[in-house]
Amino acid sequence: MAEKALPKGSLVLVTGINGYIGSHVADQLLSLGYRVRGTARDSTKLAAILKRLRQRNAAAEVEGLVVPDMQTAGAFKEAVKGADGVVHLASDLSFNPDPNVTVTATVEGLRNALTAASSVPSVQRFVYTSSSIAAVKPTPNKQFQVDSNSWNEEDLKLAWAPPPYEPSRAFSVYGASKVASERLAWDFTKAVKFDFNTVLPNMNVGRILDPSQSASTAGWVKGLYDGDEGASQILQGFPPQYYIDVEDCALIHVAALLEPDVKDERLFAFARPFNYHDLMETLKQIDPSRTQYPPALNDNRDLSKVANGRALELLKRYGRTDFKDLEISLKEQLLA
Repeated sequence: MAEKALPKGSLVLVTGINGYIGSHVADQLLSLGYRVRGTARDSTKLAAILKRLRQRNAAAEVEGLVVPDMQTAGAFKEAVKGADGVVHLASDLSFNPDPNVTVTATVEGLRNALTAASSVPSVQRFVYTSSSIAAVKPTPNKQFQVDSNSWNEEDLKLAWAPPPYEPSRAFSVYGASKVASERLAWDFTKAVKFDFNTVLPNMNVGRILDPSQSASTAGWVKGLYDGDEGASQILQGFPPQYYIDVEDCALIHVAALLEPDVKDERLFAFARPFNYHDLMETLKQIDPSRTQYPPALNDNRDLSKVANGRALELLKRYGRTDFKDLEISLKEQLLA
């Protein structure tokens, strides 16, 4: 493997290590010979994922630190000590419709992580997990381009419209939190010594590392597969968008951290477009005996063209030939 920006044995801070994507980022780094320090809000969840990571990587060095509130000034001061790189995945996933809560929490958490990293001479690389929704609001049946110049201005306006902050505004507020935080990061890192990149994942599916994880979108897919009505309703109402296998997404994060030629880039972790109908039909192929899926409300399609070529190029450096197929990804999750 070609020379990396951080040599093997370097210490990488992974915030939100107990999360669906964060656990896979840590797992990939450990498998490549890096040391990992992870943070989580909850000590029980942190202990569970650390145990699982140690089971999967017996000789690896992984440790954890509880950060109960990333908004608190100096929240990551201890966690970043001695780190060579940072992957900041922790975010406010409460879907509180009040932007003063959700946007503020995400922005201040990132600001604290960046401030901590900039105060430690050893930090050379920083990766921020943004989101597809920072660049684009899902818009069915319309052709348009998504690239590094794309920003979701629509949700930013919707989120900060006058109150009341109804629950229907929750996804727009989440989108606004990602727009605001990523913009803060690009502004902040104009004057820092470390290299900075962002990864913008669309809907993650695939293997869940530990059964204790809710696993966000993958948890909904598991619920749909098992006949959970709540999960079915959520996914039935989801707009068409792109999926990405979580291991592919994690490797894109790893590439953003380790590849020396990747600097000041927005990497789009988008594999292929799909909709609820595609998801339902794929689940039927995996197990034809399960027929409990509610019907698709429509066959709307995501017709956007996303600049995901760079992400695929980087995946190929880590042994992939293409983005993982949806059926393979779901089989790895549901039949493991």
